Amino acid sequence: MKIRSDILRTYQLVHTWTGIVAGLVLFIGFYAGSLTMFEDELTHWATPSNHHLPQVSTDKLDDLIAKASASSDKVSQGFTINLSDELSPITWFEQGGGRRLALDDVKVHGTLSEDGNLLTQTEPTNELGNLIDLLHRTAGIAGKLGHEDLGVVVLGVASVLYFLALVSGIIFLLPTLTKSFFALRKNKGPNRFWLDSHNLVGIVSLPFHFIIAWTVIVFAFHDVLYDGLSLVYGDEPTFERVASPAVEYSMDDLPPISTYLRKVETLTDGYHVESIAFSGLLSARPSVGVTIKNTQEMMRNSTGDFIYMHPYNLNVTYSSIPMSENEYYVTYVASFFSLHFGGFGGNTGRWLYFVMGLLGAFLFYSGNLIWLEKRRKKAPIQSQSNRSMANLTVGICLGSMLAVAVTLFSSKWLYLFNTEINYSYLTCYYLIFFTAVIYSFIRGAAISAIHIQYATSIACLLIPITSVVTRFIASSDHWASRDLGSIMVDVVAFVFAGIFYFAAKKTKNRALYGERNSIWAI
Repeated sequence: MKIRSDILRTYQLVHTWTGIVAGLVLFIGFYAGSLTMFEDELTHWATPSNHHLPQVSTDKLDDLIAKASASSDKVSQGFTINLSDELSPITWFEQGGGRRLALDDVKVHGTLSEDGNLLTQTEPTNELGNLIDLLHRTAGIAGKLGHEDLGVVVLGVASVLYFLALVSGIIFLLPTLTKSFFALRKNKGPNRFWLDSHNLVGIVSLPFHFIIAWTVIVFAFHDVLYDGLSLVYGDEPTFERVASPAVEYSMDDLPPISTYLRKVETLTDGYHVESIAFSGLLSARPSVGVTIKNTQEMMRNSTGDFIYMHPYNLNVTYSSIPMSENEYYVTYVASFFSLHFGGFGGNTGRWLYFVMGLLGAFLFYSGNLIWLEKRRKKAPIQSQSNRSMANLTVGICLGSMLAVAVTLFSSKWLYLFNTEINYSYLTCYYLIFFTAVIYSFIRGAAISAIHIQYATSIACLLIPITSVVTRFIASSDHWASRDLGSIMVDVVAFVFAGIFYFAAKKTKNRALYGERNSIWAI
């Protein structure tokens, strides 16, 4: 395909600068996003097994609810019935609660003893998975812009640039695409190999990147889109507000749990209930949200779909799956979320999105390396701007991975020392992250890249080691549970310990024996 050289240069400039401007924050978003595919497993791995009480059979749940509500007034404000064997059968908030992310929430876990008595224990919530998700949505940028997180808006702007980079990259690659698509030319030097790898990953995963770019833009600026509806509706409310009924409710009137299960069975096909969350049971607007799962369907996200009902009469108020043939728009909205959050294909889909997220992070990191090499001069000392960008690339990209790895392996140790776990997560992440950034400016990109990768390898290796050690030095039941999800966290961490060690060795070899005028040379 023949395209004028001046047009190609223009699109190459657009691709380069949009990628450079957006790349660093998007690297963190993609890397943390890949981990969110298993955020429940990560949280479960990081939480002592004795924080969860034994499950009870479904026919005993009603008795459990009655005894829990008699023991605490907090239960009427809201409680959750978990049907998973890995979670306590009933939980409610003793402190905090709601949909917001709070670091000091405290939950009460409840179950029944063998003789039918209520057993409870109070534990602070573990927000590790939610904090990784927050890192994914904000790239770790703190602060608010109105009522929206500043980091979400920054990632929204970065995604606009990211979309421009995708389109421009396709255009200037078109003339050579058929010749160089699967070419990985090692014999033409490391720069050509990085460029070939960057192009291959970008083209192969192009549909995934278009999906992520568009969905992030919509998620970041949905309020702006809703505000635009005022041009159509004027002062008329977009959504009809229904007056609260003057009815007094009592928890004694709640239907049995089996009634909710049968209701879901009649409303859905192939779904099973994961949990049932009640809220505001004595208020004018009581609600129950049922989390349902069907890996054969396109779910809203990897954790499942949901149905909201009135807890007393079971009328459906909202659902993420269509309740009738006329609700075709529900399917469209759900597919939008599903494509971003990997809510399809079951575990295969989650692993695919995990790998694609990591490859996306590689795309931004390799793009910066290619840009830095193109700008380097044939002189022993490179420009200050080039060196600063190299330091930022190493400090932010590699530093964020090191910070997450250290936060993960420190989790179980933090429990042993009875620290405020969620605040300690934040302290640990930002302390390691900013230390890595500062270190990269003090020692330079080449040396810091080697050291940070070695440190990340050690941190990843300490994750499975910590799992083994804490089983022996803690109380017998503190970390007794070893479910498949927790084991896979250790296995994947061990694999990445090897990957980072190998990458550090390659980086060191290039620094010592590679191009002497490169910023990656010692």
